[in-house]
Amino acid sequence: MPATSRDKDLRLRTRLFTAIVVVSNVAGNSLLTHGMQKLGDPGNTPLALIGALFHPYVAAGVALLIVWTLSHMALLSWADLSYVMPVTAIGYVLTAFSGRFILGEEISVYRWTGIGLITLGVMLVSRTDPTSAEAKSQ
Repeated sequence: MPATSRDKDLRLRTRLFTAIVVVSNVAGNSLLTHGMQKLGDPGNTPLALIGALFHPYVAAGVALLIVWTLSHMALLSWADLSYVMPVTAIGYVLTAFSGRFILGEEISVYRWTGIGLITLGVMLVSRTDPTSAEAKSQ
């Protein structure tokens, strides 16, 4: 059955929001990590952690993670959870690359193997429709 205009719009919107979810998650977590590493251990009190929010990198990371949450909510409002979670898992792969090449973290062979498996899973799931037949009919 040929794709309708509505199906094409849904796929385009899903791809756009998937990209926003992935990029805001990777950038937000990377900036948050970088900022917290620059600060060092702020202590475990809520007041000290709230104070950490005023570090520019931490604040930027938190802002991007708010964008991630909102765009993730929007994506989940029309696409199946069984599609969204595996497809956005590519963010784990990109986060690992960010950790390695931007933050200078060492990544073991076991982690790289897991990252490869995640990539394969994302490739398989991304070849499917974002919504099930039941969801489309409602």
